[in-house]
Amino acid sequence: MLSFDPARVQTPAYVVDLALLKKNLELLAHVQLEAGCKVLLALKGFSMFSTFPLVRQYLSGCCASGLNEALLAHHEFGKEVHVYCPAFKEEEMQQIIPIACHISFNSVQQWKKFRPMIEAAGRDAPSPGLRVNPEKSTVEVALYDPCSPGCRLGTRSVEIKDGDLEGLEGLHFHALCEQGSDALELVIRAVEERFPKFLKQVKWVNMGGGHHITKPGYDVERLIRLVREFRERHDVEVYLEPGEAIALNTGYLVASVLDLVGEPGAQTAILDVSATCHMPDTLEMPYRPMIIGSGQPGELAHTYKLGGTSCLAGDVINEYSFAEPLEPGRKLVFTDMAHYTMVKTTTFNGVPHPDIDTYDPVTDELRVVRRFGYEDFRNKLS
Repeated sequence: MLSFDPARVQTPAYVVDLALLKKNLELLAHVQLEAGCKVLLALKGFSMFSTFPLVRQYLSGCCASGLNEALLAHHEFGKEVHVYCPAFKEEEMQQIIPIACHISFNSVQQWKKFRPMIEAAGRDAPSPGLRVNPEKSTVEVALYDPCSPGCRLGTRSVEIKDGDLEGLEGLHFHALCEQGSDALELVIRAVEERFPKFLKQVKWVNMGGGHHITKPGYDVERLIRLVREFRERHDVEVYLEPGEAIALNTGYLVASVLDLVGEPGAQTAILDVSATCHMPDTLEMPYRPMIIGSGQPGELAHTYKLGGTSCLAGDVINEYSFAEPLEPGRKLVFTDMAHYTMVKTTTFNGVPHPDIDTYDPVTDELRVVRRFGYEDFRNKLS
């Protein structure tokens, strides 16, 4: 049930419910405590730094996918900073080394290139690790499968030669996407089979993201058991870095109907939100986001396609049905819109970026954290 009145929201706007976010964080803190691991916020999934004062009360730090996210973690979160990127530039590494706790390299070549810089940092140097590819594919959608054939992410066991792993302190793997602890168990087994010597030398293991820990029905106790047993079996510190699980089911995208086009019975409602600009996963995954009070096509009396204001012909979110006819001004609330939305938006066509709001049900405060305008669009250009 929606905790706030959409009529109070100036659209378009992402709205994050702080109580729902706190509920997720409490579960993740429970996993940390019971499994004896550390949970990191994956900024690639959720980078809403206005919520960091709340998030850092529960989590151990952030994992970054490059320099900019590392700087955001350092300046706005203020705890551990872990960094991985498929390839680093030297000028990026010069800025990352002073602020990172761990750096995971994607290849042996990258490790050898930057090892002198790491070692030159002395006692303050980040702990170096290598991302490996377990070659255990469990993800159905190839676009999101880090273990798909020929994937560039991570080093395969056959690529490692004698002496390549010297000096490395960590092993990093990421093989999941929106999956349960049963899939993690299969991947752990593959890692142990393919990298037994590497596991004997490392101090820490990062099990990456894709863990759907806060999804209803996720087997949390199994996760705790797997992590605890792995940690004890190999005498290593274990990290998890979920992005989606932090903000899963905590946010909304509130939109307004602007116009209706097409023949009756086959109409498209034009909204002030865009699939390609504001919720690109609906086109990439693809998936059909839920709208409060809607049904499947034909389920309720009135069915519409929902489209955005960009010039892309395929800027269509999906088809939905409603009990009452849509009219301009009607507000629609898309659910589960906190993760992989704000971090992926564009201003293609100059389409305005939605506001970013928070709602606190304890105080009933709806706060506009950020409103975007022409200067934000202009400053991305030259």
